[in-house]
Amino acid sequence: MTALQTTQLRASLGRTPVLHGIDLVLPRGRWTSIVGPNGAGKSTLLKALAGLLPHTGGIALFGRPLAQMPARERARQLAWLGQNEGSPEDLTVFDVAMLGRLPHQPWLAAPSAADHAAVAQALRDTQAWEWRERTLGQLSGGERQRVLLARVLAVQAQVLLMDEPLANLDPPHQADWMELVYRLVAAGTTVVSVLHEISVALHADDLVVMAAGRVTHQGACDAPTTHRALEAVFDDRIRVQRIHDQWVALPNLILSPS
Repeated sequence: MTALQTTQLRASLGRTPVLHGIDLVLPRGRWTSIVGPNGAGKSTLLKALAGLLPHTGGIALFGRPLAQMPARERARQLAWLGQNEGSPEDLTVFDVAMLGRLPHQPWLAAPSAADHAAVAQALRDTQAWEWRERTLGQLSGGERQRVLLARVLAVQAQVLLMDEPLANLDPPHQADWMELVYRLVAAGTTVVSVLHEISVALHADDLVVMAAGRVTHQGACDAPTTHRALEAVFDDRIRVQRIHDQWVALPNLILSPS
């Protein structure tokens, strides 16, 4: 029941090696969050998993080598939301979300009834339906992020890769995103997210902790070993604590004596 698996995955940005031989198994139908300090290689790993970055080593999607899958088939099974993504400012919200249906459409074919239904559902799921006739240029940063999320949902892929999906979202809409992820996973979708919001990441099923281009720990979010690995990778400047039946990451402040 593996969705994605890497074997000795290595990748560079320019001439700088970033990923150093990563072996990773991401289970199917679960939410896995990837966390770590700045420069750990989290976004690079996600781009490699999406097939967007040259790499060495192996990546398999549902047991098949990713590099050997036809591009259209891969795009139907694996959807990607990157950091700071954009679309032409004059496109309507509905048309931006419809871009997610391109892997399902024959070349130059008009969108089908199924395409329209998928886009409408995605826009409702992200609370963006009421803006469907507005252009992207008329939206705030948080509103744009919800539209881009709708585009990803419209793909109806089995695996969703999301790099900093909470960017520009206020706390209520972060909570909405989490509830949406729970529903997707309950329906069998695999979600892999890179998050800086550690307390949100701790709501996932599993956590992958990274440092310096390597995976230092992978485990369940409620496991004490995961909490210790998480604290250690941030040099014990955070502590994981249970508050009101939820695991949260708090700053570990060291105050000088007054």
